[in-house]
Amino acid sequence: MRILSGIQPSGTLHLGNYFGMMQPAIELQDRGEAFYFIADYHALTTLKDPAVLRQNVREVAIDFLAAGLDPKKCCFFRQSDIRGVAELSWILATVAPMGLLERCHSYKDKIAKGLPASVGLFSYPVLMAADILIYESDLVPVGKDQKQHVEVARDLAVKMNETYGPLFKLPEHSIRAETEALPGLDGAKMSKSYGNTIGLFWEEAVMRKKVMSIKTDSTPVEAPKPIEGSVILELYRHMGSPADYEAMKTSFQAGGNGYGVYKKQLFEAIWEYLAPMRTRREELLRDPGYVDAVLKEGAEKANTIADQVLERVRKAVGLR
Repeated sequence: MRILSGIQPSGTLHLGNYFGMMQPAIELQDRGEAFYFIADYHALTTLKDPAVLRQNVREVAIDFLAAGLDPKKCCFFRQSDIRGVAELSWILATVAPMGLLERCHSYKDKIAKGLPASVGLFSYPVLMAADILIYESDLVPVGKDQKQHVEVARDLAVKMNETYGPLFKLPEHSIRAETEALPGLDGAKMSKSYGNTIGLFWEEAVMRKKVMSIKTDSTPVEAPKPIEGSVILELYRHMGSPADYEAMKTSFQAGGNGYGVYKKQLFEAIWEYLAPMRTRREELLRDPGYVDAVLKEGAEKANTIADQVLERVRKAVGLR
């Protein structure tokens, strides 16, 4: 089983990225042939500073490896290092119905948030389909907001197969629903665009200050605290042990402590949870050549497969 997943280098990685994409990807590298890429082509739809993009790509590579990604168990590479993905995207675009793309909610959502209505933003699902199909992926783990894009990939694969003969397998998606809505500092979904994140590798003082700023209600110190919708409890559920989580929940219900006590417990749990990753990240920063070698080796492996698929497509459509 070949597994494919990608992550955009659009900013500093945070807990939502880790539990929503990175941790599941790290777990899946033991269950199949995993291909993971840094989606720098996709990032061009929103990020226009080339120096920032290059820096973000580098930091995502380092952070993902620090979080536990093992290049001996997976293929890890930059999207733009794959020669054929942009070409396949164009070929798929020639059979992609306008109505199919017009129904994609991600385009509408991003336009509603003020992003310019570019062709790249509109055709984003076609490029994602090329990412999926060019490696003959079997399984694509995605968030709920990306499920539709896997469905588009399947639709375009069917279109190509009907038009030119059997070229592509149909990928399946999987959704890790329990981590979909990891809350941010304000209770909304943790997202860079909302400015409510907790960075994976922030300095201690910065992280502590952010955790202590988590939005809470005005329940008095002596009164029981509401459990439903508690950002503190939900984050602590991911960071602490089950026993520690139950103890905090019991304390919430008993009353007698202010929210500041629980925020301090949460910070300590986060800081301890991320400690091994910080240590590994420091090692990687001292050996930049290792990161370059990992991405180069991953690109070579991915290109070997992508070139074979693209050559088959070129012959089928008449470009050979």
